[in-house]
Amino acid sequence: MSSTTDNHIHQNNHHNGSRVAKKPKLSSFITASEIESEFGHHDASVARINNGSFGCCPASIIAAQHRWQLRYLRQPDHFYFNDLQTGILQSRTLIKDLVNADHVDEISIVDNATTAAAIVLQHAAWNFREGRFQKGDVVLMLHYAYGAVKKSMEAYVTRAGGNVVEVPLPFPVNSNDEIVSEFRKALERGNSNGNRVRLAVIDHVTSMPCVVIPVKELIQICREEGVDQVFVDAAHSIGCTDVDMKEIGADFYTSNLHKWFFCPPSIAFLYTRRNPKGSGSDLHHPVVSHEYGNGLAVESAWIGTRDYSAQLVVPAAVEFVNRFEGGIEGIKKRNHEAVVEMGEMLAKAWGTRLGSPAHMCASMVMVGLPACLGIGSDSDALELRTQLRDAFGVEVPLYYRPPREGEVGVITGYARISHQVYNKVDDYYKFRDAVNQLVQNGFTCAAGLSG
Repeated sequence: MSSTTDNHIHQNNHHNGSRVAKKPKLSSFITASEIESEFGHHDASVARINNGSFGCCPASIIAAQHRWQLRYLRQPDHFYFNDLQTGILQSRTLIKDLVNADHVDEISIVDNATTAAAIVLQHAAWNFREGRFQKGDVVLMLHYAYGAVKKSMEAYVTRAGGNVVEVPLPFPVNSNDEIVSEFRKALERGNSNGNRVRLAVIDHVTSMPCVVIPVKELIQICREEGVDQVFVDAAHSIGCTDVDMKEIGADFYTSNLHKWFFCPPSIAFLYTRRNPKGSGSDLHHPVVSHEYGNGLAVESAWIGTRDYSAQLVVPAAVEFVNRFEGGIEGIKKRNHEAVVEMGEMLAKAWGTRLGSPAHMCASMVMVGLPACLGIGSDSDALELRTQLRDAFGVEVPLYYRPPREGEVGVITGYARISHQVYNKVDDYYKFRDAVNQLVQNGFTCAAGLSG
């Protein structure tokens, strides 16, 4: 196999690349060479298998963003009064269709999922302070929640008098049933001693370690157990796994478009389900500006003078993904198949395993590293990651999984590999060979990375 991309992209052998020729193309699908051109600004010396952290943005969308920036700089007043709100509404409308929301008013555009989490947890804090939630009532979250969300819990919920209960999740994980079982136990703990679980914060795709969470099933459990509201932190989801607001059924849902939907940093949407009782209608952006009180979507569309261009290129991103066979659905499918294939290749080469079965992966997979590397702490994992970047030209995040009591000789280090349309099989071979070289050299974290 010469390239995972080459295997999955529909080749257009009749495309002549000339702007002068008038003959129509026999196929409109993007070619492998066009993909390389779109991502030609990437550092060619680095095997970039970490799309999950910062995403990627093709040249055509960078160009679209630049046009928006110049449009503003050319005549800011005209842009403010005539272009900005129209452009953001167009982006919100496209996102509404992408995620199958009922109404565009349910979609707000914010900087990132961290901002969205602050909006929802700020709302929860007000509910505690104003007596709608009782002191000691509970906000539930997964143990593998994103670090910034945990900090927001501390800043908003804990300070307002709420208790935070974490759902411990196994890793490696073998089935959705393991997650459901732990979630039910945590709900029971949260609803004990006269307290109630008021809000559940559930990841759709956990960041580190990465696992696709059965959100629909967990939300259904929340409804059965009387949890007031559910917020799905789905930073990775759009463009990576299936996102359907009507099927998922959350009260609040957020996802970044700069991770897996090719937008430049930074843009995310926050879905707020319409509720005839008005619950959730008093959400507000934490940056208060002139639009305060006009609804979250309007507030978020103007938080002061700044660069809004990333929020205006959603039409260009939709146009880009539709150049691929099957559109975004085809991209998701091919990325999933390729990353599982590459993960299994690496696990076989190192005699390890994947961190979860294929059906619990999307476009990212956790792959066990050889135990002989001796990863014994988070700092070991970070320093080894730096070594891979600086000495081998491989960019990949590493995860330390502490051994449980009584475990001996277990895998303590995992790599989270991503696959996006620009990746080729050589990226993963480069990673494989770098780790094999470290093993052959007798390298261990305990002996020190400087040697």
